[in-house]
Formats: sequence, C-alpha cells, structure tokens
Amino acid sequence: MPRRRVTVLALTGLTAGLVVGAPAGPAVADPVPDRQPLAVGTGGAVATVDPDATRVGLEVLAEGGNAADAAVAAAAALGVTEPYSAGIGGGGFFLYYDAASRTVTSIDGRETAPLAMGADAFLDEAGDPLPFSEAVRSGLSVGTPGTALTWARALEEFGTLSLADALRGGTELAEDGFVVDETFRQQTAENQEKFATFAASADLFLPGGAPPEVGSVFRNPDLAETYRLLADEGVDELYTGELAADVVRTAQDPPEAAGVAPVRAGLLTEEDLARYDAPRREPTRAEYRGLEVYGMAPPSSGGSTVGEALGILDLFRLGSLPAVPVLHHYLEASALAFADRNTYVGDPAYSQVPLAELLSPGFAAERACVIDPAAALAKPVPAGVPDGEYGPCPAEDAGAGESGAEGPSTTHLTVGDAAGNIASYTLTIEQTGGSGITVPGRGFLLNNELTDFTFAGADPTVPEPNLPAPGKRPRSSMAPTIVLDDGEPVLALGSPGGSTIITTVLQTLVNRIDRNMDLAEAIAAPRATQRNTAAVQAEPAFLAAYGEELAALGHTFTENPEIGAATGIEYLPGGLLLAAAESDRRGGGSAGVVHPVPGTGTTDSAPQLGDVG
Repeated sequence: MPRRRVTVLALTGLTAGLVVGAPAGPAVADPVPDRQPLAVGTGGAVATVDPDATRVGLEVLAEGGNAADAAVAAAAALGVTEPYSAGIGGGGFFLYYDAASRTVTSIDGRETAPLAMGADAFLDEAGDPLPFSEAVRSGLSVGTPGTALTWARALEEFGTLSLADALRGGTELAEDGFVVDETFRQQTAENQEKFATFAASADLFLPGGAPPEVGSVFRNPDLAETYRLLADEGVDELYTGELAADVVRTAQDPPEAAGVAPVRAGLLTEEDLARYDAPRREPTRAEYRGLEVYGMAPPSSGGSTVGEALGILDLFRLGSLPAVPVLHHYLEASALAFADRNTYVGDPAYSQVPLAELLSPGFAAERACVIDPAAALAKPVPAGVPDGEYGPCPAEDAGAGESGAEGPSTTHLTVGDAAGNIASYTLTIEQTGGSGITVPGRGFLLNNELTDFTFAGADPTVPEPNLPAPGKRPRSSMAPTIVLDDGEPVLALGSPGGSTIITTVLQTLVNRIDRNMDLAEAIAAPRATQRNTAAVQAEPAFLAAYGEELAALGHTFTENPEIGAATGIEYLPGGLLLAAAESDRRGGGSAGVVHPVPGTGTTDSAPQLGDVG
C-alpha cells in the first residue's frame, strides 16, 4: 500500500525550498519525502512509520532539542496520523541512552488494570473465556493510559523542552490536517464495524458513514484542543482533572451509537487514574558478540526474551555460516525463549520473575544444548528450569505456559541526536483501533490493553503469571532496544507487531550482526516468526528464499503476508548517523536526518558489528 503523506502545510513547504538546519532564520526541517526508508547524515536522525512524525522530530532536533524532546514530539504527531496504533489513550515503553552518563534507563508507561479487576474479569457467567473480539470492543478492555505521563517524565528526566513545546508540532498537525493515503483508508475500513459501534468514533473516523477517501484532508480539532489543554495544564489534567473524568465516564459507560447493542462496561475509576505512575526501571542487559544489548524489563517480555535468545545464539558462531543454518538457529532459539517467556514472565509486582536467571549464561547454555544443527525440535518445546543450577543439558523441563493474545498494531520510533543520546520508544493502544471507543469531544481512542492478559490459565495446577489482578500491568512483547559497544552508542531499533515484535527485533539483530547486512537491509529482509508454535509463520519472500531448505530440517510453515514494521538508527564512523525504516511493510516507513549527506550508501558505510568469529 502506498504510504502517506505530508500535511497540507508541509505540501506548501515543499515548494518553498525549506532547508534542514538552514543557517539563517528559524531552524526548520524539510518535509520528509514519502516512502523514504533510508537517510544518512549528521545532526540527528529520526525513523518512524510516518513522514509527518519524522518531520516533526527532525524539526525539534534542528532547533536544538535532544533525542528525548524529538521522541516525545514525534510520538505526539503519531497520535494524530497513526491514531489507530498510538495516542494518549494508550501506553508504551521508553528506553533511553544518556550520552553524558553513558547509561541506559527506561520508563514503564504500561497501562494498569483497574483496582476492581479480578482474575476472572474476562470469563463469562459459565466461567469460559469471553470471545476475544467482544472483550476488545468494550469498556472492560480499557486500562489506565500511560502515554501522557511517559511523555512528561521523559521530558523531565532527559529532555530540554517543556511539554507545551514538545506538543506544538502534533497540535498543528491535528489542527491543519494530513492527506489521507490508502493505508489510513484501509485501516479505517477494517475497523468500520467497530468504529460504527460508538457514536464519537463514527463521527470522527467515518465522515458521512464511510472511511475517508484517499487524497482527502483528515483534521482532528478535538485532539488539537486536548493537546492544548495538556500543554497549558500539564498531564495531571488526564489523571485528576476534567479530562480524567471524561475518560472514566467513557470507559464505564461506552457511548454506543443509536440502535447498537450495548457493550460491556468498564471498571476504570478516577482513583485508578489518580494512582497511576510511570516508573523508571532498570533495563535488561545481554551480551552478544561482545556488544551490550539493552531492552525493556518486565512487565514487558521483550527485553528478557530477546536477551535470552541472544544468549543462546551467542554460543554458536554464526558469522561464517550460510543463511539457512543461521536462520535455523534463530528459529530454534526463538522457540526456546518463548517457552520460558510464556511460563515465567509477568508483572514483577505480582509474580516472581526469574529475570537474572533467564538472562544468565548458565541457563543459555542449558537451553542451547537441545538445539540440533541438523534437525528442528518438535514444537511446542517445554520451558526450561531457570533455577541457578545448570548442567550441560537439562535434566527436567517445566510445562509450557500460555502466550496470550496481543494485537499486531502498535508503532515504534527511534531517535538519535548529535550528542549520542538515543530514544527507542514503542507505544500502542493494542489492537488496530484499540477498543474502538473515542472519548467524546477529546479526539482520541481508548486502548484495549487489558486483553493482553491471559483470560484463563491453560493448567490450573501451574501458576499463570499473566492473569488479571487489581492494578496489575499486563505482559507485553514491546521490545525497544539499544545496542552499545564498550558504552558507546551503536544502534537502536524496535517494531510493532504484538508478540512478533520480539522475533522481528531478534531477527533484525541477527541480520545486522551475524549476517553483516547494513541496517536498512536487515530491516527489509524477509521475516519469519517462531513463537513456540507447531508452525513457523513466514512472509512469502522468506518462504521463497529459504522455505524448502528449512523444511528439510523439519520446520513447518504457514504464510503471514507481513510481519512487523521496524525502525532503527545506527551511529556510523566519521560522525554519521543512519536512519532506517521499512521499504514496503505497512506501506513503507520514513527515515530522516537533520543534515543529509548526498550520495552516502549504507553498504559502504556500515561496519562489521561485534565479534562474530
């Protein structure tokens, strides 16, 4: 699908000859051309799924803002142009490298369950799990939003701008509008029935009762006014003010359209919003080929699962192997790490997550022992036992846990500034279109993140770490990632895609480090995802290139037309930055730098990373 789009204002700018980081007058960034998956230059880099969001982030960098400032500004823009994937009605995880202190830290902006929610919240009167679509399209699925507080905390902890300044680009974008492309129209059409259920959603996203036409201008003045309110009053307005009351009222009594059957009411209260916090957390850390790979700790399973899989793969010297053996080991390590993720990872405030053991070299060696280079393991594989006592091979395995159901939506942005600060930020409202419920008069959708909980455990005799509980954060697969080499920034990346986020990030790292692709190639390469299931899901191009040889090793496949939508940045020799996004998936992404260097090619510029042997 062709990717959107620049704003009406930006279309004028294209003809005005604006120059990125121009020395005279206000610093302004050129509108980023549609479908630009690669940019190399200096002054800072931004990669998102959307040209307008990338442009907004670059303008902040051009005006002297740092990576945190630009990330918040770009995220606010995505709340306008990607409202079905992100926005202040949702949450996410913000991973940040501070160049001055040479440290990585994170902000946990994951949504929380209402205090009134119990373990049986998603069971019907007979004790059976609710149909997933029914649970999604309801107030019951709405968790306490965390995005706005994440933005405020990121600016306070790491940034230089006020929230009002960071929201300016998104506010103008909501007010002036953007040009609808086929991606936006199709996503609207796919959610038409859901949006038509709720009056405010139908009014906003289905003008005249139908999805907006390609080429039309989509404006969201209600969201512009909401951003102005947050700029003037601060994010407390969303947690204790009138905006909080509107969110609670909407979740508790979703405003169905006329003639629509009632949906399930939500449990969110004003107390839930007032109690919400977006805490800083220590990131996960794994070593891979001598590099330091940082990710998001629980309640996300992204950092632990990517890190465990890397620990397993680090025991095999893949750099000298052909593609098929490398991919075989990638798929096997993914299955093993997912078995452990499903069994052990949940909100650490409610479950004892053996994080240190999951990431330990001893556990990695025990898990790696079962990989046969010549034959695929039967799937699903059982979980390992991360108990600190490891032999050369496991003597006994635990059962495999439930994976839960995560939507394929979400968005990821990656920002690096000239000083070496990096923001890797994944944010979401869960399913494409979230719960489908727009807060009347406020211009944003509410999340359905609570459907990320496991509705019912597979085995009542085995503890399930991801059941609902009061105030609990559902397990996530979001995997914002930052890679350092001896404390210096090397690259950062992330992706949307539900639980395929983990495998997308892992495969991209393997492509970049072990297969020595440049970052743009590593992102564009065909994907497969093995999440401890009987069959591997794979894109058509992956099956065409590798399917027959991998099938001969015992892997079985089902086709998935598209997996993930990654973005990343890399610090190159000579002070250059590389920004990379998808060339085709989700219509193509948008990569930009403040000062482009004409004629710079990635293959010539990308060094070998790590000790691949």
